[in-house]
Amino acid sequence: MREDPSAVQVQGQLALTLLAVDPVGLGGLHLRSRAGPVRDMFCAPVKSLFPKARRISPSISDLQLFGGVDIGETLTRGEIIRAKGILETPTPLVFTMAERCEPGLAARLAQSLDTGIGHALILLDEGAEHDEIAPRTLTERLAFHVDLEGLRHVELVQMVIQDTDIDAARGRLPLIEIPEDVPAALSVTAVRFGIDSLRAPLIALAAARANAALNNRNCINEDDLQIAVQLVYAHRATQMPVEEEDENPEDDTQPDDAPDSQSPDQDESELNLPDELLIDAVKAVLPFDVLAMLEGSGRVKTASGSGGAGQKKRGNRRGRPLPSRAGRLDGGNRIDLVATLRAAVPWQTIRRRQNPERTGVLIHPSDIHVKVFQEVSDRLVIFAVDASGSSAVARLSEAKGAVELMLADAYARRDHVALIAFRGESADLILPPTRSLVQTKRRLAGLPGGGGTPLASGLKAAAELAQRVRAQGLSPSIAVLTDGRANVPLPGKTGRSAANDDAQAMARHVRSLNVPSAMIDTSVRPHRELRSLCHVMNAQYIPLPRADAKGLSRAIDTALGG
Repeated sequence: MREDPSAVQVQGQLALTLLAVDPVGLGGLHLRSRAGPVRDMFCAPVKSLFPKARRISPSISDLQLFGGVDIGETLTRGEIIRAKGILETPTPLVFTMAERCEPGLAARLAQSLDTGIGHALILLDEGAEHDEIAPRTLTERLAFHVDLEGLRHVELVQMVIQDTDIDAARGRLPLIEIPEDVPAALSVTAVRFGIDSLRAPLIALAAARANAALNNRNCINEDDLQIAVQLVYAHRATQMPVEEEDENPEDDTQPDDAPDSQSPDQDESELNLPDELLIDAVKAVLPFDVLAMLEGSGRVKTASGSGGAGQKKRGNRRGRPLPSRAGRLDGGNRIDLVATLRAAVPWQTIRRRQNPERTGVLIHPSDIHVKVFQEVSDRLVIFAVDASGSSAVARLSEAKGAVELMLADAYARRDHVALIAFRGESADLILPPTRSLVQTKRRLAGLPGGGGTPLASGLKAAAELAQRVRAQGLSPSIAVLTDGRANVPLPGKTGRSAANDDAQAMARHVRSLNVPSAMIDTSVRPHRELRSLCHVMNAQYIPLPRADAKGLSRAIDTALGG
C-alpha cells in the first residue's frame, strides 16, 4: 500500500525546515525521486531555505572540491594562482545524481561532513532500481530520508516557509535545554529498532532541539522527541521491537513509603518519558510494506551496491576515469598532463633558481601523474544443478526457469550464465557461458536426470570453469542447487564417507578461489550437513525446499549480487 502523499510531503517539508535550522547537527537529507515535476515542487523551498547552496555532481574534481593550483592562470600570470575549493566555505551542497557517486568521492564528502564546520548535503537520488542508491557512507550521516516514488504532481501542495521563523529558531537553538533522560530514551529506542549506529541517537537529539527551537520553546518536550524519532529512525529500522515483559507482574502494589512518581518535588530536568511512546511514534510512520517485512523476517533488505556488475579492476587503458595517481613513464602508463603540471607548478620558482639556464616548465620525475581507469568486467553466474534422483525433474525445471529469468536482464546487467549438471558419476557442462536466451532454451530442453549425487564432481567442475573464465576477464559466481546427499566420490574412491570427504575438499578449494557462491538446499527439510558444507565453502546458505523459478532467481541474485 502506498503512503499518504500529504503525509510524505508534510514530513519532507518539516525535514527541510529543521535542516535549515541546524544544518551542522543534522547533516542533510536523502531525497529519493526521479527528476520531474514532483521533485521540482518538493525542492522549491530549497532556494529560499538555502540561498547559498551549491550544486555538485558525481563528476566533480578534487580541485573543485578542495581547491589547489590553477594551472591556466598560473602559466598566464607567471606566478602561483590558487583556486578556492567549494568545501573551503561552509555551505549547503545539492548533490545531483547521487546514485552514481563513487566510493572515493563519497569518502571525501563524508569527511567534510564530519568536520562539523557547517556543511550540509542534500542528495538527489534518481536511481530507478533498488540497487541504484546513494552510498551508505553518505546516507548514514544524513538525518532524513524522503521517498517521492509513486507520488503524482497533483497530489502535492506548495508549502510556504517564512524566513523570519528560521532565523529566530537559529538564534534560539544554542539555548535549548536537554532533559537528563532524553539521551537514554533515544538510545534505547534505537537499539530496540535494530539501529546499531551511534550517529542515529545524536542526530535524533539534534532534530528534537531544532524542532523545539522552531516552536519557540526553551526545552525539549515529548512532541519534539516523537517528531525526531519519526523522521530519523523510521527509515533506519532493521527490526520490530520485541515486547518487553514485566519482570514482576504480580507485584501491582507499591509500599506506602515508595516515592510518588508525580511528586511536586521531582526534578524538572527529567521527562520520565516511557519507552513505548517513542516506539509507537516510529511505528506510526513506517510504511505498511516495510512494517510487514520487519515483522515477518526481522530484517529489512538493504540495497546492494553491485547492481549485477562484475568485479571492478583498475587499468590504464579504458574504462571509467578515476583520479590520476603519481607514477612513472614506463611505456605502459598514460601520462595525465594536467595533473602533472599541477604537481610541478608550485616548485617552479625554486627550480629556476637552481637551473637558471633552463626555460619553460621544469618537470621532475616526482611530478609525473598517470591516468587510471576503472574497468568493470561482466559477471558470470555458474549454476551447478543436482540432476540426480527421482525429484530431479522438479529441480531442473526450477533451475531452467531461474536461468531464463536471469537471462532476461542479461543485456541490461551484463550477466552471463553457465549450467553444470552433476549426476551418476560425473558432472557435465550443459551450457557454456552465454547471454543467448535461444541457445539456453535449446540446451536446457534435453537436460538429463537420474542416478547418484556426485556433489564433489559438481563443485570441482564449477571451480574449474570459474578459474577459466576469470582468466578471460569475467567475474564468476557459483550457485549450487542440491539436496546435499553426496554419495558418489571423485573417480578412484568408493563409499559415502569418501564422497563427503571429497565434497569438503572441493568446498575448501572453491573458498580458496574467493568466488562469491551460494548453496540452495532443495531438500524437504534443511540439512545440517549442507549448512556445514556452506561454512567450509564460505557460501550463502539458502534453504528453499519449495522454491519456484522466481523465488530461486531472487534468492540467487540477493546472495550473489552483494
